[in-house]
Amino acid sequence: MQQPNPAYIRDLIGKVNTSAFPTHMAMRLIDISYDEATVALDLGVCHLQPFGIVHGGVLATLIDTATFWAVFLRLPEDAGLVNIDLKLNYLQPVQRGRLRACGRAIRSGNSISYAEARVQDEEGRLLAHGTSTLMALPGKGLKMEHRKFLAG
Repeated sequence: MQQPNPAYIRDLIGKVNTSAFPTHMAMRLIDISYDEATVALDLGVCHLQPFGIVHGGVLATLIDTATFWAVFLRLPEDAGLVNIDLKLNYLQPVQRGRLRACGRAIRSGNSISYAEARVQDEEGRLLAHGTSTLMALPGKGLKMEHRKFLAG
């Protein structure tokens, strides 16, 4: 198996964390490796619905993002990725703090992949769980300075 290029991983995390939507959501890609990714989000007033708890769309976004990056490194260098199905369960409300979504690839295929993610609060309480089906998009890969994989 090819090994990810550490310079690529560093640049990828930087690119993701400075792009428009993650910045808007106050969400950051913390770690990415084969079959796993961790995303964090510092909650603010903008994430709350009128009843004072985190909007379900915020938790769905965390699950969507963590599952996406969990399967990403298995893709060929020139391929992109899109979510085609997202299922989740809201298990507990939350109002403040830092949320952490840990994604894990369950099956990585040439065209279709399947992953899950868990969202927890700072105390480790499970707030939401979800699964995602993702489709590879050949020719839609990220334009990056470094190669995705080390030669070998």
